[in-house]
Amino acid sequence: MKEEVSPLSNPVFRKISRIVDDMGVEAYVVGGYVRDYYLRRPSTDIDVVVVGSGIDVAEALGREMKSKVSVFRTFGTAMVRAFGAEVEFVGARRESYSRDSRKPTVEPGTLEDDQRRRDFTINAMAWSLNGDRFGELVDPFEGMYDLEDCIIRTPCDPDITFSDDPLRMMRAVRFASQLGFDIEPETFEAIARNRERIKIVSRERIATELNKIVLSPVPSIGFDLLEMTGLLELIFPELHRLGGVERVGSHAHKDNFRHTLKVLDNVARKSDDLWLRWAAVLHDIAKPLTKAYDKRVGWTFHQHEVLGSKMVPEIFRRLKLPMNEHMKFVRKLVYLHLRPIILSEDMVTDSAVRRLLFEAGDDVEALMTLCEADITSGIDAKVKRYLANFELVRRKMKDLEERDRVRNFQPPITGDIIMRCYGLAPCSAIGEIKERIKNAILDGEIRNDYDEAYSLMERLAAERGLEKVCDVPRPEAEKAEE
Repeated sequence: MKEEVSPLSNPVFRKISRIVDDMGVEAYVVGGYVRDYYLRRPSTDIDVVVVGSGIDVAEALGREMKSKVSVFRTFGTAMVRAFGAEVEFVGARRESYSRDSRKPTVEPGTLEDDQRRRDFTINAMAWSLNGDRFGELVDPFEGMYDLEDCIIRTPCDPDITFSDDPLRMMRAVRFASQLGFDIEPETFEAIARNRERIKIVSRERIATELNKIVLSPVPSIGFDLLEMTGLLELIFPELHRLGGVERVGSHAHKDNFRHTLKVLDNVARKSDDLWLRWAAVLHDIAKPLTKAYDKRVGWTFHQHEVLGSKMVPEIFRRLKLPMNEHMKFVRKLVYLHLRPIILSEDMVTDSAVRRLLFEAGDDVEALMTLCEADITSGIDAKVKRYLANFELVRRKMKDLEERDRVRNFQPPITGDIIMRCYGLAPCSAIGEIKERIKNAILDGEIRNDYDEAYSLMERLAAERGLEKVCDVPRPEAEKAEE
């Protein structure tokens, strides 16, 4: 049987204990480190509250450890790295807020003042570090009971808590999603009442919490809570608009919000990749804008993958998500997410698979994971059929990749080669010939081979009345001469 590790076994705690006893001040470990110990979640980020100057204690520890002390006087905090942990020190304080800002007015306070300003009871628990009380739990708001009952609750009046710092509403949802906890009813209702206050929170801080929800073990918990509290409509209206079912006669479409959350949970079971999970969130985002009713076939969402891919950059920009390769990856997967499904329904041709490999490139496995997650039918036989067809597509991709090397391939005939052969300046004919060669390779008319591509270039140039001025050797032959 594995021996229980003491919560204060790290030697840094005894060092801090000796220092604060010598200085005649009280110090406590508080917040996430305490919570995570009881949840059996490893943590190396330690927050220490000092009833006095946290900076003075940090500097004393730094001198004893001969460690660098990072001091942030504006915030009254200091940080020391010691014994494999980051220890942040702050003086106990009480806070008051103005209506239009999350930035509090701060003044020195007691330990209880400091615990009272914490967001949730499970984050307000503390361990004493002073010698006579070393390791004693200080839990005035019964956070331990809430941990045992799996409850998110505020230490004080939730309306005041959320009005003062509206980001705490997002944090409540995030903790519920990460931990699988319930939000206590009064706390939940206060979030709904104060939801409009989220508008004063920066998009960057909201994005941080959204990413943590997306990375939760079961992210649908968080998005369900955001929707039920009314927060989702304010921070992510495009996702909110996916909800609901419209019916005409016997025709009804599925609830695309519920479907999206199922796909997200399916992806979460297979991958921890944040951006693949975001692709799941956004894969059907354009369905409300492309929805149309056809009395012959019912509801359609034609081209939602095309419009959805165009929406991705704007959504990322507004949510303050990175406008780099991560956004491009999500945009690509949204654009391509129907392609393997179409292949799995039709006869799988070599040409179609080559094109998929070419367009997906190194992201083809991520795409297949998303597509398999997208099969959310309640009919087991249908799911099994789709998954079997996907396996056929995967085998076809493996065979073609080994044979034709089309993933991320560059056509062997470049624009430079065409210009040199025919003495051309840049013109449309060059692009047309290159495109025709690329398509011929993808359609299996020729192999991905320089000689075959060169012969096709000659035929295409002759059709356009172009006269060759010289032959261009293989690129590898030119390099050898150099």
